[in-house]
Amino acid sequence: MSRSPNTPYNPLEDVRLRVMGRLAAQLENRTRTKVFGANMGALVSEVHRDLMAELRDITEQPLTPALAAGLDNIVQTCQRLDGALSILHKERQRQWQRNGDDVCATIEEFNDTLTRLSSTMIEKDLLERQSRVLERIILSHEHVAQWKEFVQEILIDFHTIFPFNFFYIAFAEEHGMSLYLYYLGDYSDELKKNARDRLSAQMMSNLQLPMDALLQIEEFTIRKNGPVDCIDDIRMITVAVPDHTPRLAGLLGVAYVSSGELSVQEESVVRSILSVMVMVVGSSKVLSRTLAELEYYSIHDPLTGLYNRRHFNNILEYEVGRSERHQHEFSLLMLDLDNFKDINDAYGHPTGDEALCGVAEVLREHIRKGDLASRIGGDEFAVVLMETGKAGASVVANNLGRSLRERVFTAPDGKRFHLTVSIGMATFPGDAQNETDLMAGADLAMYKAKEIGKDSACNLDGLDPQSKSGRTTRDFVEKLREALRQDRIVPYYHSIVNCQTGELFACETLARMVEPSGEVLSAGMFIETVEKYGMGRELDRIVINKAFQAKRDSMVSGVAGTKLFLNLSAQEIQGRGVLGYAEELCNQMGIPPECVVFEILERDAISDMTNMRKFLANLREKGFAFALDDFGSGYNSFHYLRELRFEYVKIDGAFVRNILNSKIDYALVHNLSRLCQDIGICTVAEFVESQSIHDALKYMGIDYVQGFHISLPTRDLPGSVRR
Repeated sequence: MSRSPNTPYNPLEDVRLRVMGRLAAQLENRTRTKVFGANMGALVSEVHRDLMAELRDITEQPLTPALAAGLDNIVQTCQRLDGALSILHKERQRQWQRNGDDVCATIEEFNDTLTRLSSTMIEKDLLERQSRVLERIILSHEHVAQWKEFVQEILIDFHTIFPFNFFYIAFAEEHGMSLYLYYLGDYSDELKKNARDRLSAQMMSNLQLPMDALLQIEEFTIRKNGPVDCIDDIRMITVAVPDHTPRLAGLLGVAYVSSGELSVQEESVVRSILSVMVMVVGSSKVLSRTLAELEYYSIHDPLTGLYNRRHFNNILEYEVGRSERHQHEFSLLMLDLDNFKDINDAYGHPTGDEALCGVAEVLREHIRKGDLASRIGGDEFAVVLMETGKAGASVVANNLGRSLRERVFTAPDGKRFHLTVSIGMATFPGDAQNETDLMAGADLAMYKAKEIGKDSACNLDGLDPQSKSGRTTRDFVEKLREALRQDRIVPYYHSIVNCQTGELFACETLARMVEPSGEVLSAGMFIETVEKYGMGRELDRIVINKAFQAKRDSMVSGVAGTKLFLNLSAQEIQGRGVLGYAEELCNQMGIPPECVVFEILERDAISDMTNMRKFLANLREKGFAFALDDFGSGYNSFHYLRELRFEYVKIDGAFVRNILNSKIDYALVHNLSRLCQDIGICTVAEFVESQSIHDALKYMGIDYVQGFHISLPTRDLPGSVRR
């Protein structure tokens, strides 16, 4: 028995062949001995018969008695020998038969044992080669990103175990199938087409896809085998991607053209490696897709598909450096949709999202390839126009505004609406020399567009790019927060005196921020920050607490008659509990509530009439009084006098300071004074900056006055003022 030249070396099979060969040789020798012994026995028997025949012939002749007796003894002896020889021959035949049967049984049992052992064991060499393949199948970021090339590396080792001709991967995609073919050998174009057609048809069927489904094929050649002439007899081993694998369905397998059959061990190893590759390739496919999505969304806005703020910042920084090196101009557009909150409130956020996607389409339509459009906030967009000066930026901005204005959006209920946008423009390097100032300048120009009526585009012409209101406000946020943490917010007091007698009537509490350098900043420097970032509540309570402490100290010192005017932010009208807080402080410090007057700007007071009525009711219930600040600045101030009741009205200083130069202002203040007297409201005139104004107000019958002519704000509660 010999091993086929195409059969891989198998030490266990070699042992089986050697042992069976030796046993077969022994059986052959014994058989030859048996035949030889049988022939010799037959010869002896034949000679013996001839001898006996001759002896019988002799005994039939007359013999002497003695000779006859001797011959008779010889005949009897020969007969006994013949009988013994026959018995011996039969016994040898029996032993030979039994030994032969034993040898045959041993050979058959040994062969069966080795066959069963071979069917259940994988050769050490095959196992080691399998291990080498599996050791290479290690996932890494590079392997995931380049999984197709990673498969080729694995197949080189895989091929050393099993000389297959093709390796194929098939994935069911959203609209068809992706087939990846790896050729292990040199194939003609005709053979490749044959393999491609047959394998794709088989994979379509296995994945239950229609035969006309979209098919995408990628082919790779790994030159390990020699030339292949025919692939008529293709046999395949296929392993399916597990059903539980998310977002992935597919098959992996090998196909081979060979005259030899696979052994049980070979097929077992091939399937085990394929099973591992299914997990690796399937996971790599999913991870590669996921990484691609993550990479995409790391620089893109998921809603509109435009670039996101992170990528915009990187490109803007890069473009500043590039333009600086090459002496180029480029422009930045900042776009903010006008009144976009109304769209979300009226039609819902899904409609608002669709509108934002529509805005993104407009941007894509009107910028060049190479320019960058991004969504940097909720309804804020930015465009970087490469190598574009002010004139070009203005053309693009106007085109964008016009196109968006003309675009029609439709709500779910069928209603149609339009959007407009305010656009700010800044150009490098004329308007700014770095990305921070460039953005601040474009932002400032955009706010300018808002202020002049929206639905327009503005640049920085006529504006100082360094006076960036938004940036200044942002800086004050951190300054103010740090001042609040470090207890550097202090109250100053501005006297309010009786206009007729000059006696101290009250003090208005003003917030001041003390810088680490000792410089004192007035509220006007940071009030915009307070309002924009909703910090009024914390600021109000700090000022109230410190003002009440000062009031308590003045009462202890015997100055108990003056009232304390305290400014409140609009936030406190919305039921934030400031009145309860003030009431508790009054109880703790022994301050009568009637000494406290809360004042709110007219524009804040009238913004929510329903809450304002509740606030005033609670205020009076607790014993406090109320003053309406900047009265007259609203377009319907007299309406508020009818709808709401106040103890004090502080007449807007813009009218007061011009009463000597403007007959209209004089008449307005004079008539406001008479009106308030008629309905029982006390008047306080602000911005009294000269004795002449003071005298005019006294003549009009104004109740109380305050201003720099009366006194300057002081750190301590004043005990008296000059007349």
